Amino acid sequence: MHSFGTFTILSLAAAATISAAPTATTAEEASNTVTLTGVTHSVIAGLGHSLFDPDNVVADIGDVVEWHFLPQNHSIAQSNFAEPCQPLSDGTSFFSGFNFVTQQNQAPDVFQIVVKDKNPIWYYCPGQIHCQEGMVGVINQQFDNPDFSLSKYKELAAETRISIVPPVQQGGDVIANPNPLGGF
Repeated sequence: MHSFGTFTILSLAAAATISAAPTATTAEEASNTVTLTGVTHSVIAGLGHSLFDPDNVVADIGDVVEWHFLPQNHSIAQSNFAEPCQPLSDGTSFFSGFNFVTQQNQAPDVFQIVVKDKNPIWYYCPGQIHCQEGMVGVINQQFDNPDFSLSKYKELAAETRISIVPPVQQGGDVIANPNPLGGF
């Protein structure tokens, strides 16, 4: 004969076992939420007129990449390796827009994205012929394959005839410059 306390413990143990069973997750239910690491990588857009510095960023998932804009009119747009100087064909490219015109010092705003995976993120400045002049960059280049290097991407960009401006600003955040007197 079991006491009421033993029955209660057995019932709770059985319930815990049943509720701990795994459940299937479909793609529609999967979260694309990324936990922020608190690390921000600053990239200067427009150093030496048409360069990103650094142009090769190694970032972890959850890191923020933040572009600071120097004089002239620069922008950031995502592309793929095989087609530099044009946005992704599926329409998902991040694009900062041309919101950062400044005649001196840094622009009052910056553009940020959050790194969501370790895949390479190729980007360019779609202004004038900046991309063709080498104003391109990468986040998380795969260093083990020289055929997909930043230097090869710059070579491919130099061979393109035009830079394509994406149709909409999307995929990141324009925020007030947290360090406008940074002295870049």
